[in-house]
Amino acid sequence: MKPIAIVTDIEGTTSSIRFVRDILFVYADQFLPDFIRKHKEERDVARQLRSLSENTGIPLKNTEALIEQLRKWMREDNKSTELKALQGMVWEMGYQRGEYQAHIYPDVPDKLREWQDAGINLYVYSSGSEKAQRLFFRYSVFGDLRLLFAGHFDTSIGPKQDPQSYQNLVDWIALPPADILFLSDVEAELDAAAAVGIKTVWVLRPQESGTDITKLRSKHPMVTSFKDINLEAL
Repeated sequence: MKPIAIVTDIEGTTSSIRFVRDILFVYADQFLPDFIRKHKEERDVARQLRSLSENTGIPLKNTEALIEQLRKWMREDNKSTELKALQGMVWEMGYQRGEYQAHIYPDVPDKLREWQDAGINLYVYSSGSEKAQRLFFRYSVFGDLRLLFAGHFDTSIGPKQDPQSYQNLVDWIALPPADILFLSDVEAELDAAAAVGIKTVWVLRPQESGTDITKLRSKHPMVTSFKDINLEAL
């Protein structure tokens, strides 16, 4: 039976990892420290810094130590919710200044529209904050794609390789797991989703790693483009 809802990852799935790594992460590393120094008293920034302080034991008044912790996490690609939220604020500044546009693979927008036109609800589940996800699709190279999505999920529902996170996602979408399809470039994420009964497709972009899917074996159907996803065959 065809899925009623499709949930997609972003990095490596709809979009190039290189854009996130070489543009967004570099921009955040450059501008996050001064952004925090300038806006630390503002509500949204202060909330994240307070949470960061509580979770690390770093005194809230020690702004420089908090900044250094965030920069350390960026180097480690840590998925901290506070880091992701603050990165999203900095990225918004860059998008609004027109310094970059979010990369989207050319096969993605038309397929998303096709699925939406077929009555399928579309969602995003990414380690980036919900705000960062919305910014990404608002300022994409294909224009504003936000209206294609019914909702967004980030690590506030749980880590992406934990089956409980996908059960939380199922509960939120309020559909049987077998009616939901999850798309990702990370096999461990697909394994976690499949563990709760969600359908899966492994999206392997040769542009990212040069991987030849004919040499791989997996319990998940594998494609190199959204155009190759056959919902009838799932």
